[in-house]
Amino acid sequence: MPYVFSLRICSAFIIVAQSLLLTRISSKKFDRQMYHYGTFPENFYWGVSSSAYQIEGGWNVDGKGPSVWDTFTQKPGSGIPDNANGNKACDSYDRLDEDLYMLRAMNVKSYRLSLSWSRIFPTGRRASVNQKGVDYYNRLIDGLLALKITPMVTIYHWDLPQALQDEGGWENEEMINIFNDYCDFCFTTFGDRVKFWMTMNDPQGIAWLGYGSGTIPPNIVKPGTAPYQVAHNLIKAHALAYHTYDEKHRSSQKGVVSIALNAEWVEPIDITVPREIAAADRAMQFQLGWFAHPIFKNGDYPEAMKAQVLVKSELQGLSESRLPSFTEEEKSFIKGTADMFCVNHYTTRIVTHITGPITPDSYENDWDFTKEEVKDSKPTDIKNQRAVSWGLRRVLNWIKEEYGNPEIYITENGVATKSKTAWNDYDRVYFYKTYINEAFKANELDGVRVKGYTAASLMDSFEWLNGNTVGFGLYHVDFTNENRPRTPKFSAHFYFQVMKNNGFPMPDDEKIWMDRKHVNSLWSCFSDRD
Repeated sequence: MPYVFSLRICSAFIIVAQSLLLTRISSKKFDRQMYHYGTFPENFYWGVSSSAYQIEGGWNVDGKGPSVWDTFTQKPGSGIPDNANGNKACDSYDRLDEDLYMLRAMNVKSYRLSLSWSRIFPTGRRASVNQKGVDYYNRLIDGLLALKITPMVTIYHWDLPQALQDEGGWENEEMINIFNDYCDFCFTTFGDRVKFWMTMNDPQGIAWLGYGSGTIPPNIVKPGTAPYQVAHNLIKAHALAYHTYDEKHRSSQKGVVSIALNAEWVEPIDITVPREIAAADRAMQFQLGWFAHPIFKNGDYPEAMKAQVLVKSELQGLSESRLPSFTEEEKSFIKGTADMFCVNHYTTRIVTHITGPITPDSYENDWDFTKEEVKDSKPTDIKNQRAVSWGLRRVLNWIKEEYGNPEIYITENGVATKSKTAWNDYDRVYFYKTYINEAFKANELDGVRVKGYTAASLMDSFEWLNGNTVGFGLYHVDFTNENRPRTPKFSAHFYFQVMKNNGFPMPDDEKIWMDRKHVNSLWSCFSDRD
């Protein structure tokens, strides 16, 4: 009974807090559609993104070892359209100069890239270091700096070396030290020039999609236990790498370190119903809070998540929660292991409370909520991913309120369209125009400390389970051509202009309407006529 009582108190606090937040940032449809003119701060970081497996190709050349994505995509029956894979992808390993040319043409301030773990360490371990792989990243980093472009480097972006997965992958606690050794090597080798690090990308996707549902490599299906254990190891691995940078490299290199977390916004189906508000809070905590709460708040999992998994575990007859616990020492070690908040955001969903099943045990069954699309928003060419621009402003406000107003870098934001169209991607232009404007509203009107925006992505690339059927790129890549020619889309020209203007300065023909004297004069004319 004491546990149930404390759970009710916890839920009451959640409902009050969530209600206050929703009330503050709630807006009518008319307000959402209002365009806000102005410019970002002068030192705002405008950039574009990519990831190693999606663009590099060269999967088995110059000493590179296989990753779990190499293994998966080359296996018959992967389910990827047209049996596509990243063996060649955009051929960036052999076309580095072309990538640098595109970046120079875009005149970006930053480029988010990832390192291929198995290109640097073919077996995943330092003893196998591959100098040709190191040389490639040295050329890339030096090329960026020559163009005055800041490299934002993700050390691990889903492509775990297959050799490490053969040893148990992220279910194996030894991975914490193995990953730290890899990060330490990267800090030592590239840190004299790289000043912006992300240890890993979207750990929630790794934990659930990789080890729970088995949707992505390594395709492990253990939905009730493995996601929690994997996440536990990922969080501790990130924290250890952060402290390694702090203790060995920060004083000389003077860089910053974080982790890139994926965050959908979730809207309760009815903001006047307490249990729907609590369900929306659970949705945020099970997704974003799973990793952000330990790192940015108190070193531990969110209370709503701990309570939920414990109750389900007890009802399943288990003696302890399926969600592992951190020791007090581990909590202190994990808390505060990020210098800024890096967030990937693509869509918004509607959440409804349900009483979920007890069995089978599953991360999804632990939720007690369902998610659905925002039906009145524009669909995209990725299933279940609608363009809901106002959700970005809300999730940025959530991060501000939940995690103490950190500096925020939007490290991925973009939209997929059918990759066959090389020029007229007007849907992408509309997406960027509305989403970036919502980020600007959050910064200008709400006081959210948005420091950078990264468009996903520089060019069409291998889009994971969607293969080459869709593209997120500002540049079109012709995957039917051996030379992989790149062609700028209309959105590349639009984004170039946004970056050049540092936002959305008011057009001259709009300024006259904002001139108070002119408006007063205009209304006096109407008054005289009446």
